[in-house]
Amino acid sequence: MTENADLSQVESEPSVAAELFGERIDAARAFTEALAREGEERGLIGPLELPRLWTRHILNSVIAAPLFHGAVADIGSGAGLPGIVLAIARPDVQWTLVEPMERRVNWLNEQVDALGLTNVEVLRARAEEVRRPDGFDVVTARAVSALRTLIPLTAPLVRDGGELTLLKGMNAENEIEAAQKQIKKFRLSDVRVEVLGEGVLPETTRVVRATVR
Repeated sequence: MTENADLSQVESEPSVAAELFGERIDAARAFTEALAREGEERGLIGPLELPRLWTRHILNSVIAAPLFHGAVADIGSGAGLPGIVLAIARPDVQWTLVEPMERRVNWLNEQVDALGLTNVEVLRARAEEVRRPDGFDVVTARAVSALRTLIPLTAPLVRDGGELTLLKGMNAENEIEAAQKQIKKFRLSDVRVEVLGEGVLPETTRVVRATVR
């Protein structure tokens, strides 16, 4: 805990949160509270994020939960967005949270222990250092880098026939256009943008999805 966090600035929990997390809502609340109390001091979130913590980060991540299955890697997991949020929502999926920075790895391990997440492994590494002989079923990332830079980091980790499911911003379509060379080189097919949360969330989530062959 920190005395510096002004929790009066924290966004109130939107009513839709309980619907999206279901019986896992208490774990989601605990994680959000921990991030609110410690996130800025530990360099995990910026000072302007507390008033939109649920809407901009937690709900933006959990809305994608139905898209995942099997063994999933979250590259550059950072504060646990989306990895910890998705692991809370999908205890039936195995998550590997890949993060190179020690202080963020420490935070992730603390949250895994505090929340009792038995479906999570935290790996201190850069994406290019990760080795999994069979590959991952799905690889995800959120707010890491532009698609043309992200594809070479993530696509090699996906098993043949597996998926990239990358949480992106408003420029997702433009990023796909700018990444045509990488899309071809790394044999991505059915590359598209899916908009999630329309009519459900105040801010929709854009996900770039593709199959890796």
